Amino acid sequence: METRHLRYFLAVIDQGSVSRAADWLGIAQPALSQALQRMERDLGTRLFERSRQGARPTPAALAILDDVRASVTRIDSAARRAQEIGRGSAGQLTVGLVSSALFHTLPRALREMRKQAPGVRIILREMSNAEQAQALQTGEIDIGLMHTPVAVGGRMRERQLLRDRLLAAVPDEFEVGEDGQVSLAQIANAGLVMYPQGQLPVLYAGILDAMRKAGHDPVVAQEANRTLTVLACVAGGCGVALLPSWIRSLDFAGVRFCGVRDGQGLPSFDLSAIWPARSVPTLADRFANLDLARPDHA
Repeated sequence: METRHLRYFLAVIDQGSVSRAADWLGIAQPALSQALQRMERDLGTRLFERSRQGARPTPAALAILDDVRASVTRIDSAARRAQEIGRGSAGQLTVGLVSSALFHTLPRALREMRKQAPGVRIILREMSNAEQAQALQTGEIDIGLMHTPVAVGGRMRERQLLRDRLLAAVPDEFEVGEDGQVSLAQIANAGLVMYPQGQLPVLYAGILDAMRKAGHDPVVAQEANRTLTVLACVAGGCGVALLPSWIRSLDFAGVRFCGVRDGQGLPSFDLSAIWPARSVPTLADRFANLDLARPDHA
């Protein structure tokens, strides 16, 4: 049976007569009658008893009524969902993200997506840069919010979301100047707590290079692959970490955050969206093109 025949059947049930159903559907009465007859032939049973008073459903018609209504409802729902996915307002999107994205970018993105495409189901996976690069190549995630520059295989699109300056995370007892800042010399003497070199190689090299150019010989005293672990190492007296300014959003016992007085040569801490380039628009395109830039760092 064709879907339109199921709609015709329901219209006659609801309107109580073939003529009223034809008017409601906006089709000619003979065409509706022929469609009902074909439906009856397909089923091998009569569905309506016709009289001057209208069309009365037979027991066979009443027996299938609930199933027909449910089927038409499911068909309509499927059609709407297909249309929403085609418009980019429904579907599923898997987002990989580094911890830096948690404190501004992700909340803003979730709010914007809920406004623009409430039917989209978003799956979040907190991952390192290296993990995201691999997951993008294998298709495990649809888009990554990660620190750049980074090498990702395949045809990718990239949009920079934030360019952040570095602050020093120091133990509570660390000597800080009257200006509330510390120097590169102090950091070099204390030793660095850093993300592993393989995780953020450009940032790693940039920090060490900036300190050497300033005349200091930096030593990496401790590596940790997650920001909270880095802060725990700082609180434990392992050294000083250089982290993006959003870190001030955290209140971590045993750690204070301060500017670097002579840190103009330090690299920036960039956050970008990276996602596969496709020939047709995707949900990842829509997500990446949301207004995600932090107002004071746009």
